[in-house]
Amino acid sequence: MTNTVVHTHIKKVEAGGIIDTNDILASEEPLEIRLVHGLSHNRRQQNISVTMRTPGQDKELAAGFLFTEGIITAQEDILDIILSENEDGSIATVQLKTMVTPKLDNTQRNFKSTAACGVCGKTEMSSIHTGVHVSNESASTFSAALLYQLPDKLRREQAVFEATGGLHAAALFDTSGNLLILREDIGRHNAVDKLIGAAMAQQLMPLHSHLLLLSGRAGFELIQKAAMANIPVIAAVGAPSSMAVKTAGEWNITLVGFLREQRFNIYTAAERITITHKSSYHG
Repeated sequence: MTNTVVHTHIKKVEAGGIIDTNDILASEEPLEIRLVHGLSHNRRQQNISVTMRTPGQDKELAAGFLFTEGIITAQEDILDIILSENEDGSIATVQLKTMVTPKLDNTQRNFKSTAACGVCGKTEMSSIHTGVHVSNESASTFSAALLYQLPDKLRREQAVFEATGGLHAAALFDTSGNLLILREDIGRHNAVDKLIGAAMAQQLMPLHSHLLLLSGRAGFELIQKAAMANIPVIAAVGAPSSMAVKTAGEWNITLVGFLREQRFNIYTAAERITITHKSSYHG
């Protein structure tokens, strides 16, 4: 089983003095994603990216990353994913089916990126947009009463976060508030890629009747990844960025922020959120 935490010795300083004790840290290790594609007589291998991630669900991470970057279009594009190790770290080699042509035009990267970086490896401004908008075919709505319950449901399932306090989480819910998939990672974009990779493997795509809950803030790169999976509603415990709000509005995504303590803000596409109680304040 992959270790998602590391134990370390620390000196803990408090007002009363200093003590020697142990602490638990979230693991952070490199994963290189490689792509093998082409006809059977002319297979080509390319290094796509190196990301710092929390080990675990590496196949989901690789598949989700390739999908949300627009390199592949479906789980069916993948023939196999092989995990291996070398002296530098872990490798996920994604083998595509022979007749699948990956879209690599917008994926040139400065190959190493940190766990906090979703789009910082891009080399051109135009390449941060993958060009997919959420469709209008889903009329799914989520009630405010249901949204109030989601952060507690997420927190109860965040085993590694409870141990370390150092991980981001992404969770997928259906319209009844059932938690379908939860993934944690030291990088928020990795957590979303793992979740989408899991949804691909479970044949849940497209996700046009689902809600994505983020344990922290909502940045542009997370809106983009959700749009690729056709997720119509994103709720974040923290704040959205200005670019996240702008993009969510343009792509017809409902964006909710500051979802905590029985309240939240709706920034875009409010029609997907139903409010049953009346408020006396209109600001």
